[in-house]
Amino acid sequence: MKKIILLGAFLLAFSAQAQENAVYKNDAVALIKATGAGASFDGAISQIGTAVGVSQDKNEKYIAEANGTLKGLYEKMAELYTAEFSHDEIKELLKFYDSDLGKKMASKQMLLSQKGMMMGQKWGMEVQAIAQKYMGTINATPTNN
Repeated sequence: MKKIILLGAFLLAFSAQAQENAVYKNDAVALIKATGAGASFDGAISQIGTAVGVSQDKNEKYIAEANGTLKGLYEKMAELYTAEFSHDEIKELLKFYDSDLGKKMASKQMLLSQKGMMMGQKWGMEVQAIAQKYMGTINATPTNN
């Protein structure tokens, strides 16, 4: 009888832990979506379809199938987020992204990233030009042994 009670307690604890992990992972997915990633993925799906020339008559099916891949992507990203943030931290971030300022941040994130990448590329070319000023040949003078 003690074994049955212990087994029952173990299964109950295991079930509670699994539920908590599912909630944690679901909160991580909600955070990813709240940051504006969902809109970015939708935009990427549309751009890829246009770039490869998905025909108008097949576009609806293409989008449906492409959207079907998002669940797996969100799950992988949730693992990334749960490895970096505690459940309490994710909850706090969700509160932020639910605020007016957080919503503004999410709506501006893609634009900020794009502009930041352009600035970074320009800066990289500037540093490359500086580095080229200092290019030289390796001293090829033979040494006497």
